[in-house]
Amino acid sequence: MSSRPAAYDMPVEPGIVRTPPFRELEAAIAQTVRGKAEVVRLSLVCLLARGHLLLEDVPGVGKTTLAQAIARAVDGSFHRLQFTSDMLPSDVLGVTVYNSHSEEFEFKPGPVFANFLLADEINRATPKTQSALLEAMNEQQVSVEGRTLQLPDPFMVIATQNPAEHHGTYPLPESQLDRFLLRLSIGYPERLSEREIIRQPDTRHSVATPAVISQQQLLEAQEFVAQVRVDPAIVDYMLSVVEKTRTHEGLSLGVSPRGSQALYRAVQALAAVEGRSWALPDDVKRLAPKVFGHRVMVAARSGLVSRRQSAGAAAGERIIEEILATVEVPL
Repeated sequence: MSSRPAAYDMPVEPGIVRTPPFRELEAAIAQTVRGKAEVVRLSLVCLLARGHLLLEDVPGVGKTTLAQAIARAVDGSFHRLQFTSDMLPSDVLGVTVYNSHSEEFEFKPGPVFANFLLADEINRATPKTQSALLEAMNEQQVSVEGRTLQLPDPFMVIATQNPAEHHGTYPLPESQLDRFLLRLSIGYPERLSEREIIRQPDTRHSVATPAVISQQQLLEAQEFVAQVRVDPAIVDYMLSVVEKTRTHEGLSLGVSPRGSQALYRAVQALAAVEGRSWALPDDVKRLAPKVFGHRVMVAARSGLVSRRQSAGAAAGERIIEEILATVEVPL
C-alpha cells in the first residue's frame, strides 16, 4: 500500500476518532478467530457499513465460528439456520398456522426475524429457498401471504458456503451475490495459530465470545461511519474502476450501481475503524477486490475460469486487481 497523500495529511476532526466500540468489537472477534486479523477487520467493516457478509472456503477453517463471533459480539437476537436441499422458503420466512383457541390464523415468524441470521452452507439449499432472502437482504423486509413485514434493525445476514465444486451445492445466482457487500475467504491458519486452536480444551469456543456493545450502540456506530468524508476525487476513482469492469474484455458482467454503493460504504467504514474521518485511495485499493470480485462474471473465453462459481469469484478478484493497476490514483 502506498503512503498517505499530502492532501489528506490533516488532523482528525473533533469527534471522529476510533471509538472504543470499534476496538472492543475487533478484539472480541479476534479473540475467537485466531491469526486472521485482516479477515476480522474486513468483517467488522461489513458490519459497520450495514452490509451482508459471504464467507466461502473449505469446511473446517472457521467460517461458522467467525459468523457466530460477529453476531455474539453485539447484544442482539441471533438465529442460525442450517441450509439443506429439502428446505422450503417458509423455513426461512415463517408460516401461517391456525390457532384453534382463538379460531384465527396466526403468523409464526421464521429465523429471518433476527438481528443476525447465520445462513450456514447457504449454497446447499435450492434456488427457490435461496431466493427467500433476496427481499430481506435488499429492503430489510419480507412479503408473506400478501403482507409486508419489517425486519429488526440492525439486520445482517452472514452466509457461509462451501466451494461450488463440492458435492450437493447450488451456485448462488448473480442477483443474490450482488446483495452481499463483501465476500471473504478465511484460509488455513498459520502454524502458531493452529497450535493454539488445537490445544483449546473446548471446541465450542465461539460461544464464549462476549457481547461488547448493544444494538443501539451498533446503530450509532453505523451512523458515525456514514459521516466519514469521501473526497469527490476518490468517488471519481471508484467510478473509473467500476466503468473498467463494464468494458473489460475478460468480464461478461461488470459491477452494478449497487456494487458502487457497497464500495462507497465499505470505504467509509474502513476509514472509521482505522481512526480517520476521511477516506484514502488506498482504502479503495484494499477493498475493491473483496467488494467487486463476486459481483463480476468472468468471460468463459478469457481462459481464467471454468464455469464453477468459486473459481469465478477468485478470478474476478484477480481481474479487479489488474484494473486497479491501470486506473490513475488521485493525488
